Amino acid sequence: MGTAAGPRAGAALLVAATTVAVLAAACTPPRQEQRGAATAVPLTSPGFPPTAAQARDQLARLTVARGKNWQTYQRSAFGDGWSDDTDAPGGRNGCDTRDDVLRRDLKDLREGDRNPCVVLSGVLHDPYTGKQLPYSYRRASQIQTDHVVALGAAWRAGAWSWTARKRLTYANDLDVLLAADKETNYTKSSKTPDKWKPPRKEYWCEYGRRWTGIKTKYELTVTAPEKLALQDLLATCDRASG
Repeated sequence: MGTAAGPRAGAALLVAATTVAVLAAACTPPRQEQRGAATAVPLTSPGFPPTAAQARDQLARLTVARGKNWQTYQRSAFGDGWSDDTDAPGGRNGCDTRDDVLRRDLKDLREGDRNPCVVLSGVLHDPYTGKQLPYSYRRASQIQTDHVVALGAAWRAGAWSWTARKRLTYANDLDVLLAADKETNYTKSSKTPDKWKPPRKEYWCEYGRRWTGIKTKYELTVTAPEKLALQDLLATCDRASG
């Protein structure tokens, strides 16, 4: 009896072990699927930025008002650093927001093998200045992540009244963000277009379109001088196409 029971018990153990292995494999996504999940999420909203005609129509509909509560602005009101936990473009794809911006905006891109979210190297053709800025993961960079409508500017235009969740979403919305030259970004700060425009005039059209699109998307106000400056920026779209 003891001799006959041994093979049956061994077979049962083998079946059980095989079943556990199959279930474990089913629960572990293959590396290629992980990579697809990280890179397949759209890094911009469909139809963004708006066309020049759309932006002009949007600008005409924006509420004109003076900025408010500028003295109460704090960066921490928009969350502590980057967050992937938002419903904005690129959200919940497992990648840091800054890495998403680099993957979208850099050319000659080289991503990490173990973590495809991480950008190892690339080149930014800076939209604001036209400079070509190299990027390396292990070296100090002249590239920063710019909120086109800066957090301070958004605060003055209505974000002061938002929920903390909406402000976190705004701060990590890839439609709001661009990779840009660090020194130029410092100069831009939270200035509106009546106070600052990109040094590279060839970008004025798109800058006006992006700015207007962001203000429309988040129902932010514009000041009267800001609206006039945006009209001037959008007027360059006609010259660019002509």
